[in-house]
Amino acid sequence: MICLFFKKKLKGSKIRKILWQPKHSENTQMSKFLKYVNSKYNTNLKSYSDLHEWSISNIPDFWKTIWDFTKIVHSSYPTKIVDDINKMPGAEWFKDAKLNFSENLLRFRDEKKAIIFKNETSYTVELTYCELFKEVTKVASALKRSGIGPGDKVVGFLPNIPESVIAMLATASLGATWSSCSPDFGVRGTLDRFIQVKPKILFATNGYYYNGKLHHTINKLNQIVQGLPSLMHTIIIDYPDTSFEKYKIQNNIKYSDYKKSDKTSLNFVQLPFDHPLYIMYSSGTTGVPKSIVHGSGGTLIQHLKELILHCDLKREDTIFYYTTCGWMMWNWLITSLSIGSTIVLYDGSPDYPNIDRLWGIAEKLNITVFGTSAKFIDACNKSRLSPKIKYDLSNLRSILSTGSPLTDLSFDYIYANIKTDLLLGSISGGTDIISCFALSAPILPVYRGELQAKGLGMDIDSFDSEGNSIINKKGELVCKSAFPSMPLYFINDNDGSKYRSAYFEKYPGIWHHGDFISIHEKGGIKIHGRSDSTLNPGGVRIGTAELYSIVDFFSEVEDSLVIAQKWRDDQRVILFLKMKPKNILSDDLIKKIKDLIKIELSPKHVPKIVISVPDIPYTINGKKIEIAVKNIIEGEEINNRDSMINPESIDFYDNIPELLSD
Repeated sequence: MICLFFKKKLKGSKIRKILWQPKHSENTQMSKFLKYVNSKYNTNLKSYSDLHEWSISNIPDFWKTIWDFTKIVHSSYPTKIVDDINKMPGAEWFKDAKLNFSENLLRFRDEKKAIIFKNETSYTVELTYCELFKEVTKVASALKRSGIGPGDKVVGFLPNIPESVIAMLATASLGATWSSCSPDFGVRGTLDRFIQVKPKILFATNGYYYNGKLHHTINKLNQIVQGLPSLMHTIIIDYPDTSFEKYKIQNNIKYSDYKKSDKTSLNFVQLPFDHPLYIMYSSGTTGVPKSIVHGSGGTLIQHLKELILHCDLKREDTIFYYTTCGWMMWNWLITSLSIGSTIVLYDGSPDYPNIDRLWGIAEKLNITVFGTSAKFIDACNKSRLSPKIKYDLSNLRSILSTGSPLTDLSFDYIYANIKTDLLLGSISGGTDIISCFALSAPILPVYRGELQAKGLGMDIDSFDSEGNSIINKKGELVCKSAFPSMPLYFINDNDGSKYRSAYFEKYPGIWHHGDFISIHEKGGIKIHGRSDSTLNPGGVRIGTAELYSIVDFFSEVEDSLVIAQKWRDDQRVILFLKMKPKNILSDDLIKKIKDLIKIELSPKHVPKIVISVPDIPYTINGKKIEIAVKNIIEGEEINNRDSMINPESIDFYDNIPELLSD
């Protein structure tokens, strides 16, 4: 009976269902931008579809208009927007433009709150825009005294605290390049990243909070510092405690001493549009992570487009995103300062002491835009939490989710248990582009299980294996024209071969992102998981996210991971299940899961083996580590575990190959 019930429910869900519609779309900044384009170019655009089509058919005009509409602070206006939109990689953007990233984020200097910080304890810090500017001035002056300038690298081994933002802004104000790792990274994982960067200054704390525990990091920090011969100074911030004197870190300086200065002015170094701003990293779970260099102008203009137009973010908003300093969503969140919004930072576990912790903060701080991961939403759902009953979320107008595909059930959960009248923005992009390919659009309805729209100016498509564009079918996510937030280059990739191999090997001259995507004829989008971890038994391909959406229907299961193992000239699907406490993986439950997968997906995707596991491995950024598990099952050794949030979980999988042999 249960399978028949689920069959009826799931089959019905394939009909597009509207869950939310905008009530006053004419008041959104997206609508104002559409009118601005019509006035400026004498066009007659009426819908988001019209606007997107114009944005990719007139790419130079579009990005010039974004520059003007978002009022980017600059000292020199570009003489040419882009040299060749078909040149990927290598297109030159905003020739002769001069600007400073920090100057744009510090354009407001008044008494409005810029940053509100909270951690797992009652500890709270608030900074106004005026106070933030003064703090950045002090740290920038100290960095300048240390000889830091354009071309230098400054890094942070930091939790998500105000000093992380201050150090980044100070670094960028001088034209130096910033990179950061969360302190829950292991020593090897951090060194694998920072050794490539060769930093001169390292900012760090003595610990961080997570899951009710104070995790001291001084021993790790000492090993990291010893492994970075390029360092001149390590600046230690007194967080979470002030026991600085006991540290024996080489060339360390106390943060409060380092920033002491009589200087009161901040001179923003004016730099080209493509000047290196950030160094980001690939996950690194199957090898040394790629070091991806992003430019200041490309990062700024993409983030402003997404925040102002796609998220309708305004100065009066308070925006929160649960993130660490090792995830690109931290960089994305911080750009909200350029709009004058209040940003909320958090150090700790999202579910400590209870799963409703963050919703309580949302109520207390009147958060209007709440960003999180699909994993957190799923955890709230499985905990049967109903925030709307316990908390006043009347100010909340948008929930953003990324990190992995948001399931149909999570869409249902949000509108039933959090708030009926809000925009649910499932967004998708990546560290590679430090922005989004597909995301929310406040003038469009929200359909169950769908990302609302292609990003403006992003010429994305779904390709089959032959490079043909396909609609209403699953294909590879590609981008057919250049965009300004493409990586500048990879570190230690002098001939560009690693860069080209990462994105342009499958379809020469076209960005291949590595996600399965389907684009509805009306414009909605579904992400089906990574195409490099695709399930392809019998030659029938599906994304792993599709199988997870089936398993999510079973309340006995807390989490799952699926791989396709090479097997007898084909593949066999192996499903790993982490059961909820007091639940066991019975033969009856296995049969129900298999039956539902057979009905909803195909007989070829029914798992040949279902195994109960104690935990599912995740990256520190909250993504399931499918490829590493697949490699282990197929007999390869995985050495780099420092980029995992729960590295001990992978130990169980080491013994599985012997169990599977027959």
